[in-house]
Amino acid sequence: MDERMRFVIRHKDGESMASLCREFGISRKTGYKIVERYKQDGLSGLSDRTRRPYRSARKIAEPIEAAIVALKKSKPHWGARKIKERLHRTLPSEVAVPASSTIHAVLDRHGLVEKVTRSRVRAKGTALSEGLNANDLWCTDFKGQFRLGNHHYCYPLTVTDHASRYVLACEAFESTKESPVFMAFEALFKERGLPLAIRSDNGVPFASPSALINLSKLAVWWIRLGIGIERIKPGCPQQNGRHERMHLTLKKETTRPAAPNMLQQQEKFDSFVDEFNNERPHESLEMKCPGEVYTFSPRPYQGLLEPDYSFHDQIKFVGTGGHLYFKKTRIRVTEALAGQPVGIKEVDDGVWLVSFMQYDLGYVDLEKKSLQPLDNPFGAKV
Repeated sequence: MDERMRFVIRHKDGESMASLCREFGISRKTGYKIVERYKQDGLSGLSDRTRRPYRSARKIAEPIEAAIVALKKSKPHWGARKIKERLHRTLPSEVAVPASSTIHAVLDRHGLVEKVTRSRVRAKGTALSEGLNANDLWCTDFKGQFRLGNHHYCYPLTVTDHASRYVLACEAFESTKESPVFMAFEALFKERGLPLAIRSDNGVPFASPSALINLSKLAVWWIRLGIGIERIKPGCPQQNGRHERMHLTLKKETTRPAAPNMLQQQEKFDSFVDEFNNERPHESLEMKCPGEVYTFSPRPYQGLLEPDYSFHDQIKFVGTGGHLYFKKTRIRVTEALAGQPVGIKEVDDGVWLVSFMQYDLGYVDLEKKSLQPLDNPFGAKV
């Protein structure tokens, strides 16, 4: 909001829209939208707006949901298909009855589905860990982009160890695309070993806002390596406070002024990392340097873990386009899982649960040829 306010004030002072948009790194369309919102709503128009859709195709009417819950409570041994048939018989013909998978998802949301006991520990979401020891938790982010002397943008990818404050990586990239980030983390894993978990924000490439449970290909790769995923709440950078504090020091010492080009900027980053890790005492470490505290991970990088789907009925591979072929039906899942094996298990008569590693994704809806997603394990409960 502060950035938008500065943008509006400078525009009102007579600066051109084109030059302001170039400086702030936004399109003219976005610039005009910010100014128009300020004209219409004043300061309140500059605050973040909800991205919640006006309508949800998966949301069913409250009376229908109440009827499903009431019927289940009166007939506790009935499954989704029997409840659907009863609704067909009792509701007016013009009322659309939800699919069996949707009914099962409603029952699950209200705690009316008996959970199958598993021998392994199930994921309970991504509550933030304390990261007390080296390599318990790594933190990563893209520090805000800035212009170099040659007017090209630099996007620094940073990785730190939460417990020791050790800067594991600071790489100068030309964008936030996934491919170079994969390469950077693979080199880091080979050199340092694997952490127990990685904490990030909800932006790309760490998450994909439009994908099923916000999975990105990078997150899928981490999960297959046996690394836990932690994501901070949107708008709560303090949940990654140690990492953000390092960013502040990084910005002061390496970007004011920025280097003339990317190679020289990387040299500045490398010098900063060496000084931060090996020369700069840290008060929270009893005036030790991070390099005196950090140790390599005992978990070597040995490739992908094989998923354990011993409690599932079938194993299927997601196609290259992000689709799953099940019972002669093409089900849309997400491109982030393309080529990945998923487990499929019948949890009720005609209701099939799809899981990836330790995470349950949703229920197959054969009638609508879709996947009814479960709650996002990386969402608001973080």
